[in-house]
Amino acid sequence: MTHKDPPSPDTVPLADRIDRLIQRLTLAIGWSYVLLVLVIILQVTLRKGFSHGLIALEELQWHLYALGVMFGLAYAQTTDAHIRVDLFHSRFKTRSKRLVEILGILCLLLPFITVIFLHSLDFLYDSYRINESSSAPSGLPWRWLIKGVIPASFALLALAVLSRLFRESVLLLRGE
Repeated sequence: MTHKDPPSPDTVPLADRIDRLIQRLTLAIGWSYVLLVLVIILQVTLRKGFSHGLIALEELQWHLYALGVMFGLAYAQTTDAHIRVDLFHSRFKTRSKRLVEILGILCLLLPFITVIFLHSLDFLYDSYRINESSSAPSGLPWRWLIKGVIPASFALLALAVLSRLFRESVLLLRGE
């Protein structure tokens, strides 16, 4: 018979499952940083060693960096690794912290995510419609692909935030 540790007092099964899914997905996307380092090494070698850098590699660096940062937002939300102002927060009681978190999500974060997500759809559609590509002659094609990261990453961030909202609400109702 195996011994299982008792669940943490902050355990909310649905929110835990959503957070684990988001973490697995974003950690997989995080491997884009390994590719980014390799692309940087290649670009530096070409530019400094052979006096022949490639614009496409430079743009690919920006795209890979953007990919990691944008999807990293959802990871930071699920692991509570985002920056917050702890000047007052650390002095609050648990109930007050939960209320501030819920109100912050409802009044600030979700409206912000909604605005960015909705506007990014138009941004993406226009780019796709005209088959936008780099303005550099040897730059990357299909600029709409990287612009598609914006609504995709903000949708994932919204899911992470809704998971957090659900978790905080359940724990507040439980009195924890």
